[in-house]
Amino acid sequence: MAPEQSARQLPIILALGTTQTLAWASSYYLPAILADPIGHDLGVSSNWIFAAFSASLVISALLGPRVGRQIDLFGGRPVLSMSNVTLAAGLALLGATYSIPVLVVAWILLGIGMGFGLYDAAFAALGRIYGDNARRAITGITLLAGFASTVGWPLTAWGLETIGWRETCFAWAAAHILIGLPINLLMLPAVKGAKAAAATAIKPHIPIDRTMVLLAFAFAAAWSVTGAMAAHLPRILQAAGATTVQAVSAGALIGPAQVLARIVEASFLSRYHPLVSTKLACLTHPIGAAILALAGGGAAGVFALFHGAGNGILTIARGTLPLAIFGPQNYGYRLGIIGAPARMAQAIAPLAFGLLIDRMGSRILIVSSALSLAALLALFLLRKDASGVNVESR
Repeated sequence: MAPEQSARQLPIILALGTTQTLAWASSYYLPAILADPIGHDLGVSSNWIFAAFSASLVISALLGPRVGRQIDLFGGRPVLSMSNVTLAAGLALLGATYSIPVLVVAWILLGIGMGFGLYDAAFAALGRIYGDNARRAITGITLLAGFASTVGWPLTAWGLETIGWRETCFAWAAAHILIGLPINLLMLPAVKGAKAAAATAIKPHIPIDRTMVLLAFAFAAAWSVTGAMAAHLPRILQAAGATTVQAVSAGALIGPAQVLARIVEASFLSRYHPLVSTKLACLTHPIGAAILALAGGGAAGVFALFHGAGNGILTIARGTLPLAIFGPQNYGYRLGIIGAPARMAQAIAPLAFGLLIDRMGSRILIVSSALSLAALLALFLLRKDASGVNVESR
């Protein structure tokens, strides 16, 4: 890409990187800090909070294709701006809740907001703006939003300690209205003639062919591992022999590993087809698990680095691989269809792996590694893209 083209992308990358960091920090990463105090105040187990959170992820998955279609038609500005309003409403209601029914409604709103505003929607918006040249921008926003947990968890914890969990929810809601909404409205370009085009547009027929099925399976298998590790990593590492300090320290390495891997993707790996980096990303978790099995708990940090690196690239691949294979036409709608099983798997994985860990302990990494290798096998079966061209040569 020419330097002037990269310069034109930079403001959009910074804008979406900022709003994605806000969206992830105030939704997906919220229960890790606030589930216990919310449950305590409502007089219920924190499992109720995580159950509502899982349901919200399912809602966001079901909305994926429709959201992608709207972005294909109208661009990302109206959809991502609506995500700020919806997330703010959900957070405000969560902060005001004193009963389980209100809690459920709050997480329904948050699920709708996540469907409108997390990575798949941002990737679709970039595909609508830049077409085939969106890869660098997709990598750029994930590079910035890779710090969502690094920023979000300490801020939420600080809010919990200083102003309480309710006011923390209100503060995140205000951030969406005062920061996220203006950025999305002012920085994302409007699509000229979108209303007229939408009035005559016919819903596209996206065949669920072999390539679509393989991609959906690969991302679902890989993201089930991501969801499980996000919920249970310290517990798994301790079962493998790591001390509490080693397990917590290892967890802190995942964020930097993700960011470093995305830098490598943006520089060295960007010259290759995204399928190459996606295959490498599916290998890193099993390699880390093998090292942990051989070396014991002392290798917890090494495992975290390998897992985090793979996860960092897989996040980018969710956007870049379908774009490279199918092109920008109906990209948002196609991305929603491919991504829906992955979001479902990510919602179910914490509960499923939690039950298995009780029986298997650290041997659960056999299951997670098998899922990663199954995703890799599916990628190797992607011999041709939608146009019949060998994907490795593009």
